[in-house]
Amino acid sequence: MDQRMNRWAKTLVGYCLEVQPGEAVAIHATPAAEPLITEVSREILRAGGHPVPIITLPGVREALLRDGNEEQLGWIDPATRAVVEHVKVRLNIMSETNTRQFTGIDPKRQGIVNRSYRELSKTLGSPEQRWCLTLYPTQGYAQEAGMSLAEFEEFVYEACFLNSRDPAERWRELGRKQQAYVDWLRDKREAHVIGPETDLRLSIAKRIFRNSDGKRNFPSGEFFTGPIEDSVEGHVRFTIPSLINGNHVQDIRLRFEHGRVVEASAAQGDSYLQTMLDLDEGARTLGEFAFGNNFGIQRSIGNTLFDEKIGGTIHMALGNSYPETGGKNVSALHWDMICDLRKAAGGGEVRIDGVTLLKDGKLMAL
Repeated sequence: MDQRMNRWAKTLVGYCLEVQPGEAVAIHATPAAEPLITEVSREILRAGGHPVPIITLPGVREALLRDGNEEQLGWIDPATRAVVEHVKVRLNIMSETNTRQFTGIDPKRQGIVNRSYRELSKTLGSPEQRWCLTLYPTQGYAQEAGMSLAEFEEFVYEACFLNSRDPAERWRELGRKQQAYVDWLRDKREAHVIGPETDLRLSIAKRIFRNSDGKRNFPSGEFFTGPIEDSVEGHVRFTIPSLINGNHVQDIRLRFEHGRVVEASAAQGDSYLQTMLDLDEGARTLGEFAFGNNFGIQRSIGNTLFDEKIGGTIHMALGNSYPETGGKNVSALHWDMICDLRKAAGGGEVRIDGVTLLKDGKLMAL
């Protein structure tokens, strides 16, 4: 087995989840991720914990979304509820073999499922809960990225710093660098984003930036906040495509007034975009504003876990806020959209209270 698989498991168990003796650890994945599930289970056992693999068959969720009635879509099964309430440490391994299996399903049906899990979100976000999300390379993800499986595996290893002998130390180093920006942003009031077909202002007054250093998303490399909900004004263009619930949406343009989207279009997937904007009351409001800072990721692959971390980009999410940032918006939607401000994409800048923080894909030195 590639030694990087072992590094991956050790980093997930030791650095990301900090598994302690006696702790149960739920591992959510599909059968495609068996090599990583096995290695992670070994590391959990070595740490004195108890691995609890929860394997999902991809066709089951598709069957629910296609054939379930409204009551069935909104039902939370007892096993899921029990895991959330009684298992405090969770690893989610994205491992789909078909990234387009939900294409053609009415997005409102997915919205019913998302809303049903809102009541569990408070438990999932509580301080005593620890979780991590990662992605296991499959043929489906590789095809979406336009790579061979071997090329995509290398891409994932590089993005996760797994080519280093000590990936955890690389993540700590990145975390220290990002913390300097988080500290600098404390007590700042306004962000102004300027770029091709983009001129957007939003308030960050009394909001908290969070340092995402690989402990929760793996890979990570971003710092983010929740903007003041009614403060967003102007227009923005997102040139990096989105793949959400199997739907490909490209070249998104939004215009905001008093914090809400009042005009929206997409060159591809426009009908899906319009449906999502009307999903619920909070879907037209920004719940997140963030800086991507992982320069091990240089290109889009059609997966938000990676794309939103591309070094030199920013992203904004329509919908639900993260309460730990001070954000108050509530929605069944959380859709991250990436704005590329790198020089090769036409450039641009982000000014914070009039001071340039990011220009043409490069953060200012502090």
